[in-house]
Amino acid sequence: MKGIAGGRGAGYPALMPRYALKIEYDGGPFAGWQRQADQPSVQGAVEAALAKLEADMPSIAAAGRTDAGVHAFGQVAHCDMAKDWDPFRLMEAVNYHLKPAPVAVVACAAVDEEFHARFSAVERRYLFRLVSRRAPLVHDRGRAWRVGHPLDADAMQAGAERLVGRHDFTTFRSVQCQADSPVKTLDELRVEELPYPGGVEFRFHVRARSFLHNQVRSFVGTLERVGAGAWNPDDVTAALAARDRAACGPVCPPEGLYLAGVGYPEDPFGDIGP
Repeated sequence: MKGIAGGRGAGYPALMPRYALKIEYDGGPFAGWQRQADQPSVQGAVEAALAKLEADMPSIAAAGRTDAGVHAFGQVAHCDMAKDWDPFRLMEAVNYHLKPAPVAVVACAAVDEEFHARFSAVERRYLFRLVSRRAPLVHDRGRAWRVGHPLDADAMQAGAERLVGRHDFTTFRSVQCQADSPVKTLDELRVEELPYPGGVEFRFHVRARSFLHNQVRSFVGTLERVGAGAWNPDDVTAALAARDRAACGPVCPPEGLYLAGVGYPEDPFGDIGP
C-alpha cells in the first residue's frame, strides 16, 4: 500500500519491515491495553508473543489505549520486524504464542514504513452494550452492562443528538485525561434497540476521530439516566454547556465497552477480509 502520514518516529530502525495487526481481546483479565510493570496488559501479551519470534523486538504502537476491562474486536497496532514475514504466517505465529490469553490477531498486513497505528488513524469507532433485564447476565457476564429497570431508546437517542458535533466536552472528560484540549468533534452517537432473552439490549454506536479519557462511558452513563426518566434531553444540553465534570451523569462500568474499529485513509486490511 502507499504511505500514510504518521511516520515511524524516533527510536525505530530504518528499513525494517512494518506490519499492521488487527487485534481482538477480552479485556476482563487485563489492566488495559498499555504495558504495565506489575499487571497483565494486552500490549504486554502481544509483545511477549512477538518476542518469541524475534528476540530484539521494539515496543508496538496501537490506535487506542483501552482501559482495564474494556474489550476490542477492532484494535489496530503496528510492529517492526527484523526479517520479512508472510503476513498470514506472522499472524499464525503470533496467535500460537498468545495462547491461552484471550487475545487474537484476526488480520495482518504488510504496510509502508510511514504507516502509524495511532497517528495515521482518522476515525475510531466504539460500541457499548447495555442490557435491561431483571435477571443477572450469564453468557454476557463481563461483556455488557446490566441494569434492572426499563429504558426508553427514543429518549436516549434524543439526548445523544445533543452531543453530536464539535463541542467542549469537559463535562464528559475524566479528571485524569491528558489530552491537550477538551474540544472534540463527535461524528455519531446512535442508539440501537435489540431483543435480548428476558429483556432488551441497547447498543450505543459512537464514532469520532479521537476521544477523551472516559468520554464514551460518560456519555452512556448520562444517557442511561435519560432512558430511565431521571434526566431529559435538555439536561444533557445543560450538562454539556456547564463544562464541569461534576455536571456529568454517572460513569458506567467498562465491561460493556468495545473498541469496534479504526479508520485510515487507506485500509491496510481492505483486501484480506473485514
